[in-house]
Amino acid sequence: MWLTPAVAWFLLVILAGPTAAASSFTLLPEPLQQAIRGQNLPADAVGLWVQRVGDPQPLVQLHADRLFNPASTIKLATTLAALSQLGPHHVWETEIYGTGPVRDGVLHGDLILRGVGDPGMVSEEHWRMLAALRRTGLRRINGDVLLDTSQFRLPAEDPGAFDGQPLRAYNQPPHALHVNANALRFHVLPEPDGRSIRVEADPPLPGLPIENRLRVSNGSCGTWQRGIRYEVVDNSAGGPRVRFSGDYPVNCGSFELLRTAVAPEIYNRELFRLHWGQWGGELTGEVRYGTGPDAVGEPLSVHASRPLGEILRVANKWSSNVATRQLALTLGAERFGPPATVDKARQALYQALGEHGVAVGGMVIDNGSGLSRHTRITPLQLAQVLQAGWDSPWRPEFVSSMAIAGLDGTLRRRFQDGPERGRMHLKTGHLNQVSAVAGFVRTRSNEDVMVVLLVNHENAHTGAGVRLQDAVLRWVHAL
Repeated sequence: MWLTPAVAWFLLVILAGPTAAASSFTLLPEPLQQAIRGQNLPADAVGLWVQRVGDPQPLVQLHADRLFNPASTIKLATTLAALSQLGPHHVWETEIYGTGPVRDGVLHGDLILRGVGDPGMVSEEHWRMLAALRRTGLRRINGDVLLDTSQFRLPAEDPGAFDGQPLRAYNQPPHALHVNANALRFHVLPEPDGRSIRVEADPPLPGLPIENRLRVSNGSCGTWQRGIRYEVVDNSAGGPRVRFSGDYPVNCGSFELLRTAVAPEIYNRELFRLHWGQWGGELTGEVRYGTGPDAVGEPLSVHASRPLGEILRVANKWSSNVATRQLALTLGAERFGPPATVDKARQALYQALGEHGVAVGGMVIDNGSGLSRHTRITPLQLAQVLQAGWDSPWRPEFVSSMAIAGLDGTLRRRFQDGPERGRMHLKTGHLNQVSAVAGFVRTRSNEDVMVVLLVNHENAHTGAGVRLQDAVLRWVHAL
């Protein structure tokens, strides 16, 4: 029987009475008390759960039943729900239809790209998708290309609403036909003679001019973005273009900048023209949003995404907000039918987690990615997510999706030289006033330990949170 969040939360509070009573700072081992004091963090700002896998009780806990903002560690809940319900073999199929007949390699009608929110669609996959379409014998489209995004029914969303940074890739809203999460990778390349600088975009969208005003200089390599100022300039006559300005220290070598520049419709239009042209395809019409007729027969081509088991690594190791949000929307459409909506995604996540032993009462999942000021979860609930992942038949896929200390993902630069290197699979989280980490640590005695650490404080993001993470994780590793 499915329990409502309110009822489940009531049961959690009743059943967890001893747990709540034991959540006292003074009961923590002295090294952990010192670690918290050493960062000038009040004990009330810290939630902690440490438990050996297989043990019935935690080793230590602090405020285990208190709700915290978990930042990106909530991605563990979203990815577990998607993995448990869809399986690691799940793929997204982008279907391509024609509204008219194809004769002698010519489509007499429109081409429809019907998106399903493939979270792994990148330039290479898009290029392969159009290659497969070209191999059907189609070479010319006598009509328009219609971008069908009806699989998602989402409200308009301002990408700058969260933190005033609308051009940051992490702020992009989900989209049924995203490619590269609507981001561009700009390569800043000093010429060998050191007298000039090139800027190249990947992918090189044909209709997006680059205005390069960078000046050559010599200086520190540690400045913010190496002194680059990035802007998107738009005018009604010429359309959008990107502008680079500032003094760039050519002695520092090349540099990469991941940013957005245009709306998904423009991105899709320009990328379709680029890749279709590279395969020798022709198009007489435009690329625009549209659904086409309901009945269009069998698809001309179907592109299968990379499997979910691979996409989990993008979501967790590299903390992709867009990929994780599209996982949640996919789960909502699978549970309640298309089109996917934010409400369906939330309800599907609560249900899937509840079915796997997570007490979801009181939990607040906003968009599933953690890019939110409203998301809330307790350390105990997040530990239950970890336990459910460990107990799952898909444990290898779940654990391996997390960053490995000192080796890859968001942990590639941490624990590089110590004995902890390679012995932690963790998901990190970081927002202003929030620092979080959760996952599994293999101790020096070769035991597996679940760790959840959530810090909500005005100084959490300034270094205190990460330093406390390091202290707690090293203590756990040394057990």
